[in-house]
Amino acid sequence: MTRSTRTPSLSVEALRGLVAAGEVHTVLLAFTDMQGRLQGKRFAAGHFLDEVLDHGSEGCAYLLAVDVELNTVDGYAMASWDTGYGDFELVPDVGTLRRIPWQPGTALLTADLRWPDGSPVAASPRQILRRQLDRLRDEFGLTAWAGTELEFLVFRNSYEEAWNSGYRELTPANQYNADYSLLGTGRIEPLLARIRNGMAGAGMTVESAKGECNLGQHEIAFRYDDALTTCDQHSVYKTGAKEIAAQEGMALSFMAKFNEREGNSCHVHLSLRDAETGRPACADPDDERRMSPVMQHFLAGQLAALREFTLLYAPNINSYKRFRPGSFAPTAVAWGPDNRTCALRVVGHGPSLRFENRVPGGDVNPYLAVAGLVAAGIHGIQQRLPLPEPCLGNAYRGREFEHVPSTLREAAELWSASDLAKSAFGEEVVEHYRTMARVEQEAFDTAVTDWERYRSFERM
Repeated sequence: MTRSTRTPSLSVEALRGLVAAGEVHTVLLAFTDMQGRLQGKRFAAGHFLDEVLDHGSEGCAYLLAVDVELNTVDGYAMASWDTGYGDFELVPDVGTLRRIPWQPGTALLTADLRWPDGSPVAASPRQILRRQLDRLRDEFGLTAWAGTELEFLVFRNSYEEAWNSGYRELTPANQYNADYSLLGTGRIEPLLARIRNGMAGAGMTVESAKGECNLGQHEIAFRYDDALTTCDQHSVYKTGAKEIAAQEGMALSFMAKFNEREGNSCHVHLSLRDAETGRPACADPDDERRMSPVMQHFLAGQLAALREFTLLYAPNINSYKRFRPGSFAPTAVAWGPDNRTCALRVVGHGPSLRFENRVPGGDVNPYLAVAGLVAAGIHGIQQRLPLPEPCLGNAYRGREFEHVPSTLREAAELWSASDLAKSAFGEEVVEHYRTMARVEQEAFDTAVTDWERYRSFERM
C-alpha cells in the first residue's frame, strides 16, 4: 500500500474499530480512469482488512484503454487484444481513506496503479499528476496547491427517465437564471444540503453553494488543498453528487455544454508554496499585490503551453462547444488581473495570490488538467519565460492573442506534435491520450445527429 502526505479523514485503526462494531461493512477501492470516472471494486470490509489493505487487488488494464462506453478499441499500446488484456494492480493509498455517508456502512480509498513488476502505470491520470508534482518539488523545491470549481445542471428527472427520453424535454430544477439567487438555491436546498453534508462527512471542507446562469445550474465550492488531494476529492465529489441526486430521484450532469445556454465550467485555481517551509511563493515579498518572479515565469509557461496542452483541459468533443465569445468561457490565450474574459485570470493578493485557468469544463479529468498546469509552469521556470503584458479589456475582441483550440481535432493535433508535451510527459503518455482523442473523434465523425436530421430529412 502507498500513503499520501495528507492526514486521512479516517485512519486504518478507526476503520478496524468501525468494522468490528458493525458500522462499516463495505470498502470501495477506486481509481480515476481516463474519462475522470471512479472505477474499482466493492469489498466485504473484513476481507479488505485481512487481504486487500496490504496486498492490493487487480483490475483489467482495458479500463485505461476503452472509450466512454467501455468499448474495446484499437491503438492503445498498454492494453489490447494482442497483449491479452492482462491486469494491473490497485494499490490502496491509506492517506485517502474516508467514509462516504451517502452509502451507509461504506468507506472508500483511492488507489495508485502499478504493473505486476512493480512499475507505475505511466498513463494512469493519478500517476501523471504525481510525476509532475515530483518534478516541481525535486527541481524547484515547490509544491502546488489547487482548487477546482465544478458547475453542474440539475433536472427533476431520474437518470433512467432522462435516458429513456433521449435526454429531450427534461425539466430543469430552476426555470430561470438563478445566478447568486438565494431563492433559486433554496428551491433545491434539500439536494444541495445532502451533497454538502455528505462531502463534509467524507472529509472535504465545503465552502459554499450558489446558483449559476443556466437553467437548473449550480456550483458547490470546496476549500483548496494540495494538488493531489484536491484531485482525489474532485473525483469522489463528482461521483458522490451523482449518486445522491439519483437517490433523490433527480439527475445531475457535469457535461461541458448541454444546450445553447451557458456551459458547465470547472475553473482550476493553482498556487505555489515552498516545499520545506510551506510559505506561499506566488507573491513578491516586498509587495504582496505583485507577483514574485517565480510566479511570473510559471504564469508565462501557462501561456506558452496552453494551446498544446488544451487536450488535457478539454478532453471531449463536447468540451469545445463552450468556447464562444461572451460565454464566460475563454477564446483568447491571454492573462489578466481579475479578468474573466481571459483564459488565465490572476486573483488574490499576498498568501492568496494565485491564477485561475478558465479553459476546463465540468467534463475535465482533474489529474490531467492539474498535471498540465504544473508541467507548463515548470517549463516557464526552466526557460525563465518573460510574462507578456496583461489584457485589461475584453479579450474576446483582442485580435493580437492566439486562439484557444476550437475543436478536439485541433487540440489533439497540437498535443501530438508537441515537443514540450513529449518532454514533460513522455512519448507513452502523449501517444496514449492522442489515441483517446482519435477514438472519440472517429466515433463522432461517424454519428448522425438530431441537428442533421432536422435540417435535412425533408428539406434537403
